[in-house]
Amino acid sequence: MKSIYLDNAATTPILPEVISVITNTMATVYGNPSSTHQIGRKAKSLVEIARKNIAKYLNATSNEIIFTAGGSEADNLILRNTVENLGVTTIISSKIEHHAVLHTIENLVKEFKITALWVDLDKNGDVDYNHLEQLLQQTEGEKLVSLMYVNNEVGNVLNLKKVSDLCLAYNALFHSDTVQGIGHFEIDVKQTPIDFFTASAHKFHGPKGVGFAYIKKGFGIYPILHGGEQERGARAGTENIHGILGMEKALKIALTNLEEESTYIQKLKSYFIKKLKNNFEEVTFNGLSESETKSSYIILNVRFPKEYALLLFNLDLKGIAVSGGSACQSGSNKGSHVLNTILSEKEATKTSIRFSFSKFNTEEEVDYVIDVLKELIN
Repeated sequence: MKSIYLDNAATTPILPEVISVITNTMATVYGNPSSTHQIGRKAKSLVEIARKNIAKYLNATSNEIIFTAGGSEADNLILRNTVENLGVTTIISSKIEHHAVLHTIENLVKEFKITALWVDLDKNGDVDYNHLEQLLQQTEGEKLVSLMYVNNEVGNVLNLKKVSDLCLAYNALFHSDTVQGIGHFEIDVKQTPIDFFTASAHKFHGPKGVGFAYIKKGFGIYPILHGGEQERGARAGTENIHGILGMEKALKIALTNLEEESTYIQKLKSYFIKKLKNNFEEVTFNGLSESETKSSYIILNVRFPKEYALLLFNLDLKGIAVSGGSACQSGSNKGSHVLNTILSEKEATKTSIRFSFSKFNTEEEVDYVIDVLKELIN
């Protein structure tokens, strides 16, 4: 049986070059970066070199990068810090954010009695920028806008520059969950000022369990994990040295080959869209995922004309790994909060599947998926 992986928005396979860095580090770098002896200093030096390199890829400075266990921790760290340490009393966000943001905001509302405002979305889940400006105009006190760069389920790409300009105009802080964007799009914090954003290494062929928070210079950080003084007091706990070095290697490879690989994956996605339209009547696409300019080239969210029970299960039996929503919803019977928000009640009853691609996928794999779908549906 074939094994075809089309769930790269959930996680990506680790590159061999990254595995080599990780295993070599695990075998040779065993010191604690907080230790003052030579072995500890060697470990500390490698962590700081990786931090410096990651910052350079973003046109940031090394002291703006805080290493975490992944994107969810980074989002929690940033959002909680803006309320506890920076005095934010209003957070403006959307109903289709990742749960790492939505659930954190919900808890901050309960704990600190802050106000949460929700920006309007159109039928495709795109942000209504005029409404965002209205919310910024009418909100007094310290405020934060938290909107994700690339939606993890439908692939919509936020206009970071437009949101950044609005935040600057109305004296608001700007946080973006960029977990689906880092490694797939270039981000230059000098050209597009963002106060806070997040990354997770396993989304760009790096290891799981490691990521980082970008926190613009000048903002203090109050830790949510207490204990040691690691990460300049922002996050207690001995640094995940091999994970950090693996992440830096993965990000370097991703950005070095970005133009070539993004062109290849977009071509593959377009080929899949064409094959779907040619073989299935009334197939549609959720969000802006069909667009080449307003959607991630990684993600395609397909809505079939009716409900097909056990379609995901049967695709899995055929060796095809895809998703019905975000992987973080796995095991939940509530369905996708993103699709439930942007689709009509009738549309939401139809079967939707998220296909997400990487440089390792091929047209031959797409052809096989189409054949299997024809067998299961027609």
